[in-house]
Amino acid sequence: MKRNAIYDHIVLIIGVLLMMGPLVVAFTTSTYDHVLIHKYGMQLGWGGKFLETYETVLTQQGGFTGEVTGWLMTENSFILGIGFAVGKIVISMLAAYAIVYFRFPLATVSFWIIFLTLLLPLEVRILPSYEVVQQLGLLNTYTGLILPLIASATGTFFFRQFFKSVPNELLEAARIDGAGPMQFFWDILVPLSRTMMAAIFIIMFVVGWNQYLWPTLMTTDERYFTLVRGIKQIMQIMIGADIPKYNEALAMAVLAMLPPALVIVIFQRMFIKGLVEQEK
Repeated sequence: MKRNAIYDHIVLIIGVLLMMGPLVVAFTTSTYDHVLIHKYGMQLGWGGKFLETYETVLTQQGGFTGEVTGWLMTENSFILGIGFAVGKIVISMLAAYAIVYFRFPLATVSFWIIFLTLLLPLEVRILPSYEVVQQLGLLNTYTGLILPLIASATGTFFFRQFFKSVPNELLEAARIDGAGPMQFFWDILVPLSRTMMAAIFIIMFVVGWNQYLWPTLMTTDERYFTLVRGIKQIMQIMIGADIPKYNEALAMAVLAMLPPALVIVIFQRMFIKGLVEQEK
């Protein structure tokens, strides 16, 4: 038994090294000068330009307008990630609530139609989505970045399964006490759904934070660029004899990974509990 435990830990350690190795190399390389990186490639040691590089990435104004900073792109990424997650939770909870408790005709058919939208990812419907946003005049706005993406079949599925597991006695007791549909939803279902909401929030925040294609199409104004978009901008500056600032691109990549990683690490217990908890 002890030998099996040792083997298990060896496998886990190897897995951690495989997962963390590229991240460590990206971080250490970001502390070197970009010319050295261009000449010798990725570095594992300490380059000594940590503060200089990360301060430049966060505070130096750049871009075509000369007004964009890393802080601004980080703020845009937070707005997109949080708006994406909160919007999906609200829409998914309301849709699941209607499907489970209102028992209208074709409720099950409606749910499966919603669920089938998983077969139509963003890349498939990108052109009609862009056309709708353009006609509504929402290009280069936070509303245009967030609103078209907040419908979620995955979130609706999870909340539907959660609501179906809530005892019917709670609904009957609420009716006896004179609670209306919205009061039952707000006072009973929302508190019961906190762990599920936390789990969905973590998933959707990471998805929203890492969005690249949609922000690229929806924003031509640099004031709305995100960190993921900013990495691409740095890598596109090779003109003539200029060398891309690999250290700044890697530093921005490290910064882009930190918030989702911290959210998952800090709330991992709530995340797991929200996905596997069965007792209400």
